[in-house]
Parts: sequence; structure tokens; C-alpha cells
Amino acid sequence: MAPTATTTALLTRPMTRTRLKPILKSSPVPVAGIRRSRDEAGLDDDDDDDDNDDDDDHSAAKNTEGTRSPLRKRARVEFDLENIEVHEIGARPVEELRKEIKTALDRHAHGEDGEYDMLKQTLQGKPSSDRDDLDDSDDDDDESARSVVTANLELKGYFVALTAFAPRLGRSCDGLVRSLLRCQWLGRDDQFAKAYIQFLAALVSAQGPRLTQVLSMIIENFSIHRPSEWAVEGCRPVAREAVQDRLHVALQYILQLFPVAEPVLEPVLASKYPFHEEPKRAHLAYVNNLLRLRRYSPGLRYAIMDLIISRLVKIDVEMQMDLDDMDDKLATMVGMALRSGQEHDAQDEHDLDDSDNESVSSNESEEDAEYLRVKTAKENIEKMDSILDSLFELYTPVFADPQSEEAMEAFEDLLTEFSHLILPTIKSRHTQFLVFHFGQRSERLMDAFCGTCINIAFESQRPLVLRQAACSYLASFVARGAHVPGHIVVKIFEVLGYHLDEMRSVYELTCRGPDVRRYAPFYALMQALLYIFCFRWQDLIRSAPDDVDKDDPLSYLDHEIEWESEIKDIMRRNIYSKLNPLKVCSPAIVDQFAKLAHHFQFMYVYTLIESNKRLRLSQFSVGAYSNGGALRDMSFDMSDESWQQLGSYFPFDPYQLPKSKCWVDDDYLPWRPIPGLNPEELGDDSDEEEVDDEEEDEIEEDTATEEVASDDD
Repeated sequence: MAPTATTTALLTRPMTRTRLKPILKSSPVPVAGIRRSRDEAGLDDDDDDDDNDDDDDHSAAKNTEGTRSPLRKRARVEFDLENIEVHEIGARPVEELRKEIKTALDRHAHGEDGEYDMLKQTLQGKPSSDRDDLDDSDDDDDESARSVVTANLELKGYFVALTAFAPRLGRSCDGLVRSLLRCQWLGRDDQFAKAYIQFLAALVSAQGPRLTQVLSMIIENFSIHRPSEWAVEGCRPVAREAVQDRLHVALQYILQLFPVAEPVLEPVLASKYPFHEEPKRAHLAYVNNLLRLRRYSPGLRYAIMDLIISRLVKIDVEMQMDLDDMDDKLATMVGMALRSGQEHDAQDEHDLDDSDNESVSSNESEEDAEYLRVKTAKENIEKMDSILDSLFELYTPVFADPQSEEAMEAFEDLLTEFSHLILPTIKSRHTQFLVFHFGQRSERLMDAFCGTCINIAFESQRPLVLRQAACSYLASFVARGAHVPGHIVVKIFEVLGYHLDEMRSVYELTCRGPDVRRYAPFYALMQALLYIFCFRWQDLIRSAPDDVDKDDPLSYLDHEIEWESEIKDIMRRNIYSKLNPLKVCSPAIVDQFAKLAHHFQFMYVYTLIESNKRLRLSQFSVGAYSNGGALRDMSFDMSDESWQQLGSYFPFDPYQLPKSKCWVDDDYLPWRPIPGLNPEELGDDSDEEEVDDEEEDEIEEDTATEEVASDDD
């Protein structure tokens, strides 16, 4: 992305205020530019000790080299931000290289590009083609090896010398700059990395519009994960951790020297995010680097989390839609592929050349449609699982003290992401568990989440779909949250009941009968209360006889139970109102509520349910739906009323990702059927809504459980 005129002006404004500090001891006269203090920039050299240290370092180098060839000498450089020195460049002195660069640039300015093109080839740091033509004799092999070592040493000198020419690398030198930014610098020694970083800083200082190019080059390397992507012929292998360190040293140095770089960096981070089809390791490497960037770039903290969560939600939705569309055979194949992938991941932990396992079935062809569907679903699940695992790990230390202001601030950030990105996405299945998990760390955090959902649910200017989603999230959080105490359950139930009464008093004035299109907020809220009751009915009891065992639900049968005040009245007033919510709410939830309410003497609603079976919802529908015109246009079955009823989407149903599942295993209450309660039907009623709506997910949940169990063994 090209910088705007405002950005360019900011970058090129004070060109003579201070001088850019050199990183390398042997660098030429520093280029003028924007600079902060040594301590702030973090890349300093100890100028006061240089004269005393040089002789000692050369002497030590001679003693350690012994009889080795001069071509194999290495500059003694530690990747130390406080003491950066270079005592040897290579076979050619820096002054000679400086003259070569000057000549090439001068002739290029006059239209002679021969030496300029050779310089571009050299500065990319790639092996020259003429080496491939050498004979296979031992002498030629030795000569080729020495040539590679010499070229690597000289390349350092080129960048040291080139730093002084940064002011000349304007628009006429675009080709050379592109070659410089394609240089294979990550796989070389620490000394070279320092020289290269110093050159980047000098380039941006002298050529402000180059900032976007430099940042793009660094960020583009955030997703590399295979050693072959940064390895350089003739150089010692560089560990993945060292490569990431170099990227962040370079990025942090530029951000500290040029604070205006932060707003320029934000769109670059989004544009360089791995494409959806790229492998899991590329996504995970990029996300981990983004999370590391957050530590030293506070101005980008929110933008980075926005970016990660937004991309995570997209993967989540696609993954869920793929699973919903699969039959049992394909879902089973996905489970098998995940188990195979877990085994390969364990083997690849110590493999230097991490290849993304893509094992689905060796008998399937790449072009096969089923193979591609299974492969895509498996890769999406693995990406989702790994990224969420990293986010859980990132936030866990922050919530070690859930009462702290740091924890509250972090949770408010998560709530912002929830409100703007997760809540509007109805098909999101797992991303929201970040809020679910950390929101249960303390009652203060629970109150913050519940308050957010209530505010959204009852803001009339909000879109209807968001208000309904907020009700679902609130009900699911209170019903499924294992750490949500009983008094909060009662409080939320009473608050929702109050708003339900308010809605009923308004809607009943014009109500002719149940109509989900006209009174959707009321039905969404009623269904939320039914759902909470099914899971947390014990918390709604004020007192019970002494011989009742709270751990045994059956012991409540045939006993007089005192319910919390107003709970019965709230439910009775609204269930038997003109709005008739039991006809519109999800049949699975209504049936389960009816069983529990009857057996625990809370309320008997079977008479109303039977009466509703003879009631046609279409007779109360408004607009085109009242005469069936819209149904005919949309090919609806007039005898099927499910489209006029609420769905049973509750976002905190059991978590199914195998790797990150361990973070939330103890956070949610599973549905536990009560033995002996309509035994002839219990086998079909357990989590009925999940079986109906997420049949493929159930298979995936079993796979995840088996995988975790095998890992524990």
C-alpha cells in the first residue's frame, strides 16, 4: 500500500534535526535522519571503549582461528543490542565497495545500467548462476565453497557501504531498492542482520516514502515457518526463534526511531495476513508474531486483536458451515484426518523442516471433491484450534488476579471484540469461548459480560438480530457457566423477567395471536428464560425439605418446593398471555421445560401445549405471509411451521476443538438428564437441540474427546 501524501510529509519533514546513530562500528559517516536516544532505540554501540577493544578482539580472533583459511574467518559479533561491533568485513575493504556503489549509481543516473544491474543481482544475496556451471571435481567444489563464503562476507560490506548512499535511493532506484528488500538476510549471521537493520533505518530516514515497503518486507516474513524459507547457502543454519527475534529487532528499532510508522503499519498487518487457504503453520506463525508485536507497540494493541479475532471468526463460520453440510461419512473422515494430523504434529515437533501434514487419505485424489472438502474442514479446524490455544495462553497470566485492574481492562478489550465482531456473526461456534472462559474468573467480570448483553438486548435502536443474539448469549452464559453462582442466576432471571413483563404489556395491546415476526424480542427473551430454567432450576429454589439431597435431582420429586419470589408469577403471566410464547419458542426447549416444570410442581403447561397443536401460526402472520404469497414465492411448505418458530441457537454449547478444549473443560455445565423422568423419552431428549442442529458436530465432539483421552494416556 502506497503511503498517503500526509504520511510522506511526516516521514520526510525534519531531515536535518539529528543524525541517525550507526549500528555497526565500521559504518561510514551516519546518514542524517530522525533518531531517538540510545536507550530508547536500544541499538547502541560503546564508542568510548572501541579503541581499547579492537586490539584485544583481533588478538583473540587470531588465537582462535589457528591455521584456518582467511576466507573462513568470521567476525566476532554477539547479537547484543548494547554492544555491536564489527572488526572484519570480508575480502574487500568498505572503501572499495563504496566506490563501486558510487560508480554504479552515477552511471545509472546517466542511463548506463550495466554495473547498476550487476549491483542489483549482488545485493539480493542469491547465488550467482555462473557457479552452477562449475565441473564436479573436488577442486571445483572447494573453489565453489570458498566463493560462496567470500560472497557472503562481502555482502555485509556492501550494506555497510550502501548505508551512506540512502539519500540517493529515490524513485529512480526503485529496482535496486526492490532487490535490497528481497535480500536473504534472515538466514545469515548476527553481524549481517545488524548491518541490514541499520541500512533499513537509514533508508527510511532518507527516503520517507520507502517506509511502507520496508514494513511490508518485515511483516511478510511473519508467516514463514520452514527453515528452507530463510536458509542461505554457505551460512550456518539459523533457528526459527532467532529468525523471529531478528524480525522483531528490526521492526521495534524502526518503530522507536520513527513513531509515525505505527499508523502506516496497521494496514500492512491486515494486507499481509495469510490467505485463508494457506497452511495452519503459516497462520499460527503470523498470529504469534502479531501477539509479540503487541508487547512493544501499545498503539497497535487494539488493531492487532481486531485483526486476529475478525479472521478467526471467518474461519470459525466457514468451519461450522462445512460441518453442517457434511453427511456422516464425510464427518467421520474429518475425525480420522484430525487424529492423523495430531500424530504427525507430535512427530514434527523436532523436525527441522516442518512440512504441513495434509494426511486425509492416501487413496484420494487431489481433484476429488470429497477429499478437498475433508481437507479444507480439517485444516480450518486445526487453524482455529491452534490460534485459540495461543489466545487462551496469552490471556491466562493477565487473569491470574481476576480482581485486578489489569484483568478488568483486558476483559473490556475482549468485550469490545465480542460486541463488534463475534455477536453480529450468528454462525460463530468457538471464538466466543474466550469471553466465556475469562468472564467466569470473578463476579465482577460476570457482571460486566451480563451487563453488556442486557444493554444490547434492550436497546431499541439496535438491529433485531443483534438483540436476539444478545439474549441467546446471556441465557447460554448463565445456563452453561459452571462458575456462575446461584444468586447471579436468580438476579439475571428477575431482570429478564422484568423486561419481559414490560414488553408483554406493550405488545398485548395490539396482539391477535402468536407472531414471531412482530414480537420477536419478546419470544427471544422468553426462550432465554426457558433455557435458563432447564439448566439452573435448582438455583431458582428458595427452600426445600431437609431430606432433599441437592446432588440428587430425583430427591426433589414429590416434595413441596418454595421457589424464588416472583419467579412463578413471571413465567405464568407471560406463558398464558395472548402472545402464547410456547407456540413460537423452540419445541425442544419447550418440551424439556414442560417436563421439568411438571415434575417439580413448578407449573403444568401440557394443556396449553396440546391446545397449541391445533393452532396455525400462519393465521396471525402479517403482510404477504398472511395469505401465503411469500411462502409460495419462497417454496415454503405451508404445513411446516418451523420457519415461524425460533431456532435453538445457544452459543455456549459444548466446545469441540481437541487441542484448546482443555482450557474450557471445567467451565460449562453439560446437560444431565434426570433418571426416571419420562424414561421412555429420555434417550431422545438429551441435548435434543444439539442433535437436531449439529449432528456432524456431535461426531466431531466424540473425536475430540477420544483424542484428548489418548493424549492423556
